[in-house]
Amino acid sequence: MQIYLPIAEVSVNAFLLLGLGGMVGVLSGMFGVGGGFLMTPLLFFIGIPPAVAVATEANQIVASSFSGVLAHFRRKTVDLRMGVVLLIGGLIGAALGVSLFNYLKSLGQVDLLVKLCYVVFLGIIGSLMFVESLNALRKSKAGAAPKRRKHNWIHGLPFKMRFRTSGLYISVIPPVLVGVSVGILAAIMGVGGGFIMVPAMIYLLGMPTKVVVGTSLFQIIFVTAFTTLLHATTNFTVDVVLAVLLLVGGVIGAQFGAVIGTKLKAEQLRILLAGMVLLVCGKLAFDLLVMPSELFTIGAGGH
Repeated sequence: MQIYLPIAEVSVNAFLLLGLGGMVGVLSGMFGVGGGFLMTPLLFFIGIPPAVAVATEANQIVASSFSGVLAHFRRKTVDLRMGVVLLIGGLIGAALGVSLFNYLKSLGQVDLLVKLCYVVFLGIIGSLMFVESLNALRKSKAGAAPKRRKHNWIHGLPFKMRFRTSGLYISVIPPVLVGVSVGILAAIMGVGGGFIMVPAMIYLLGMPTKVVVGTSLFQIIFVTAFTTLLHATTNFTVDVVLAVLLLVGGVIGAQFGAVIGTKLKAEQLRILLAGMVLLVCGKLAFDLLVMPSELFTIGAGGH
């Protein structure tokens, strides 16, 4: 069933969009990521313009993340205090990111920027996560006791706060900076930023994995909602028809994902996520490097 998307100005199969939304919703519930890192490139692949994909996908992330976070609230695996600190940084970052996005859109360079950001960030993070997860999996199979985290430079920073749910007493500066960087990415790449936030919360802040997923989703909801609002009012690139179809699939999928996530080990979850990140990165890099079938296209280009 073909459906016309008025802002994207293309016709797409409605069931394909529902299926994509559902698949990304499952990932959201399993890994604590909004799923935008996967959905936005998938939208590029089916012909949605990058500027529309970025702005609209942020909308779908809100719904799938909200659905996922409800499941985590029921299990009491959300650190609300940490979520609020991350959120403050996230809102600042989102405002900065949308300003940069608007500037590059006026120059006609936003499509290239979005794709390059994906290749760089997904490549680095996917590789690091994959190597670390393999090592952790190998150690757990060998029966080695996990090493306790040592105090690092983060513990010497000022403005400390106690995060009881996570069992941490650390400075608020690193969580705020993590939030700012994720907010910028949310605006430029149409992602919840979970693929950066989840590793940062585990390895940089030292949060337990079981609390990370729910807390990440809590922060993602508000940052992506704010990003969508800014894009809708400044760029007019939010396609409501596309958003609704992705949203319906995402909400249903997130509930299944939250259940699947509880049945897998933390190391297995991380290695699955890393594998998917690297696959998407490889496809995007290939599309950027290979010569297109049509060398010339007619487009507005910001004029």
